[in-house]
Amino acid sequence: MAQDYPADEVRPRRRGRKLLIGLVVLLLVVAGLLVVADRVAVGVAEREIAKRVSQEVTKQGAQSAAPEVRVGGTPFLTQVLDGRYERITIKLRDVQASVEGDAVRLPVLDVDARNVRASLDTLRTGQGDVVADTVNGTGTISYDSLAALLDRPGLTLGEQGGKLAVTAPVDVLGQKFTVSGTADVTVGKNGAVALRFNNLDAAGLPNLPLARAVLNNYAKGISIDVPLPDLPFQLAVREVRPLPEGLAVTADAKDVPINSVS
Repeated sequence: MAQDYPADEVRPRRRGRKLLIGLVVLLLVVAGLLVVADRVAVGVAEREIAKRVSQEVTKQGAQSAAPEVRVGGTPFLTQVLDGRYERITIKLRDVQASVEGDAVRLPVLDVDARNVRASLDTLRTGQGDVVADTVNGTGTISYDSLAALLDRPGLTLGEQGGKLAVTAPVDVLGQKFTVSGTADVTVGKNGAVALRFNNLDAAGLPNLPLARAVLNNYAKGISIDVPLPDLPFQLAVREVRPLPEGLAVTADAKDVPINSVS
């Protein structure tokens, strides 16, 4: 048998339920507005940092496509108030600079800045420093650019078994041979990329000292130190590795001004 409740007892329960629902809806609306505001603030900061990165690249005599900047860490607004950001990633495409008259091209340079310090006033006015505790950069030198520096007709470079591989036509004792082999790749003086071709051979090459001497001289001629352009953000090259897409360059730096504007 259904139990009847007094009307004055039912109404408070219904009003209480409606009040609770209204409060939940209000909280959801406020949370949504905060999320929107947070994302808008991220966009403003990313555009400001991208502008500063472009200035830094130009200042060092290099060129690149417009930087792609992403600010990590959530929520963003608390980072703004604190003036410290967990992570900022920057992607530079088609980075080029003149090195002793030759163009060295990095199709992509990825920069990962950690623990970045930038005051709210700096972002608001565009005046002041944006400084990162650590910056790591990874870029790629295209094999075409590298082959152009070696300046040997028909020479091609690539990756083979984790090594830098070369193939080139060579004239030995009046005959054409296809020379192939690999090189040791290390970081040389002043951050240059050191190429040392020590293991070249050619199918059908005559077993004569003069023929071997020609091959050795060719190997010495293409064993050079490739100077790199000054990388942005004071990045110093630490490692170079041959990959299928090119020579991968790894660099790092500490206490780096992403850009200083006074």
